[in-house]
Amino acid sequence: MRLGSGTFAAGCVVIEVLGVALFLRGFFPAPVFSGTERQAESPAPEPSAGASSNWTELPPPLFSKVVIMLIDALRDDFVFGSKGVKFMPYTTYLVEKGSSLSFVAEAKPPTVTMPRIKALLTGSLPGFIDVVRNLNSPTLLEDNVITRAKAAGKRIIFYGDETWVKLFPKHFVEYDGTTSFFVSDYTEVDNNVTRHLDKVLKRQDWDVLILHYLGLDHIGHISGPSSPLIGPKLSEMDSILMKIHTSLLSEERGALLPSLLALCGDHGMSEAGGHGASSMEEVNTALVLISSAFERKPGDVRHPTHVQQTDLAATLSVGLGLPIPKSNTGSLLFRVVEGRPVREQLRLLHLNTVQLSKLLQENVPSYKKGPRPAPARRPAGAEQQG
Repeated sequence: MRLGSGTFAAGCVVIEVLGVALFLRGFFPAPVFSGTERQAESPAPEPSAGASSNWTELPPPLFSKVVIMLIDALRDDFVFGSKGVKFMPYTTYLVEKGSSLSFVAEAKPPTVTMPRIKALLTGSLPGFIDVVRNLNSPTLLEDNVITRAKAAGKRIIFYGDETWVKLFPKHFVEYDGTTSFFVSDYTEVDNNVTRHLDKVLKRQDWDVLILHYLGLDHIGHISGPSSPLIGPKLSEMDSILMKIHTSLLSEERGALLPSLLALCGDHGMSEAGGHGASSMEEVNTALVLISSAFERKPGDVRHPTHVQQTDLAATLSVGLGLPIPKSNTGSLLFRVVEGRPVREQLRLLHLNTVQLSKLLQENVPSYKKGPRPAPARRPAGAEQQG
């Protein structure tokens, strides 16, 4: 039996409406939450081991200072491949023999700067509408590590891509934003960041320092990842990382806690030099966490493991002694805490699990906790068998 033209047309309309709805759900971001919504909430208490819990507060910070060195378009092989060995000797030493943890962090598309910064700090997956917002970033209202840190009294300093200043307009005690508009500039755009380092590293009046270097990304846009300009730029970044690391180590002598230096990229770089899509070169970024807290035994060779870029938000929160952002979908990088006492490890994993569970309950209406299955009963007389 043939369908009537009216029925066929109605079916087409239904399919079209469903298609548009599906597109809009993927294109627009999930509802945002103010970073202050849960500031007053108490952390989930430790599960009762006996009559009652005796750990109801957040564990203390793991690090006294945190430096985030974000190199735009730092794809994984620029650090862990032949280019890293040749042009980044100090970083290579830390990766292979130093007190560090190495990861290949997968960034989800769209692989452009603003959505990737949001993913790093909220632990959530921004929508494709953020590609448009990348040109004029609005204030980030979604719960995030920077907002939590400021609410906790952390003093945050920023130098680099002005996208951060737009996302966090009142969060930094000191900042200097550089524009990413002039793609042909790969020198001054980084010098404007580095010129602050000597002074700020000598000061003790900050807790978090964020540096966002744009030069490598600009070189990629100009002449691609095989450009002869890539090597010198990686060498420049390596010398800056060495300066920061040695300064942090010298300060640790009188500090109660170690510091953390996080080297990361926001996205990678395609073989044509661009980014935005989902090729392996665009989504695979380098992530190196450097701290004297990460003890390494002689002969301990660790290859970079693959993680999600969103895992950094939970890890930074734990490192700073902060609550994990409400919309975080990432997991705590366990290697960061594996040297801590077992109970503290379990407590930190528990906090991450509770946060993910609440997120699931809020976004999946049909979510329910299933009842515990009753213990299986042995058949009568089974005790006597055997």
